Amino acid sequence: MDHWCQDWMAALPEELWDVPLNHLAIPGSHDTMSYCLDITSPLVRSESDLFRILDGLCCCFTRPTIFKWATTQDHSIEEQLSMGIRYFDLRVARKPNDSSTCLHFTHILYTHVTVLDTLSSVAAWLDSHPKEIVILACRHFEGINDKFHESFIVLLKKLFGSKLCRWDEAHLSLRSLWALGRQVLLSYDADVASRHAQLLPAIPYWWANQRTARGAISYLEWNQQLGRPRGFFVTGLNLTADRKYIMTNPKQSLRTLTFTHWDHLSKWLQDQRPGSDHTDLNIIAGDFVGPLPLCSLVIGLNRKLLPNKKSHMETSY
Repeated sequence: MDHWCQDWMAALPEELWDVPLNHLAIPGSHDTMSYCLDITSPLVRSESDLFRILDGLCCCFTRPTIFKWATTQDHSIEEQLSMGIRYFDLRVARKPNDSSTCLHFTHILYTHVTVLDTLSSVAAWLDSHPKEIVILACRHFEGINDKFHESFIVLLKKLFGSKLCRWDEAHLSLRSLWALGRQVLLSYDADVASRHAQLLPAIPYWWANQRTARGAISYLEWNQQLGRPRGFFVTGLNLTADRKYIMTNPKQSLRTLTFTHWDHLSKWLQDQRPGSDHTDLNIIAGDFVGPLPLCSLVIGLNRKLLPNKKSHMETSY
């Protein structure tokens, strides 16, 4: 791990401190919490009935297959923070028939860890890194009703307190956010978000739903030509395999698929730039952000916002 990544926002050249956060290049992790999926947990409710039937008939075959294709990360959230990840894709869910108030994360299966324990770890990490700012994208909310939404939001406000950025502050720069003591931008993909000043609306995610780098890049470039959204948005470098491919390639996994196509994806990434122009990017998220050098590549894109002179970034990255 590159140790400078732990505090890369604090280490940015001063020329970038006044750039709006949604114009910087920010590394993110897709399906952040899938490193701790519970292979014995129920399938999420949204899975198809056919898939549930197959799982019930032959779980000894389906579960290992589900697990290796649902796992998109292999490092804990604390490790991802220290690697430089600043956008986290959090699929929040309530387990079926669970009488407790605990919430978990999900990606087809449910996680071992709870949401409260995980976000408490994030809050503790931020205390030790006061100039680092994270974007937490809470999404999906499988099995969560309005009552649970409201109690969860109360928990989030209590946990992060004055670190939470208001929606009308989300356009600010690092310098401005530092002055306010803000460290957490909380995107909440549910209607109740509009009732809370501390919650940002859902952040658009460009998901290609493609199995190859060529297909994903074609989709991303099509979106680029349509123009970047005004606020935050995510460019997803993550690949996806359909069930036919999964069933006919039993020795493959999402990990092998991602590594096979990484060179093509990374070369495309190095040609991109952050900023406010029509085709510029902002958050760039991927799978297996630990073993693959996504963080250093994305952070390094910020040098393109500097004047043409030798800088600290050019010698460090």
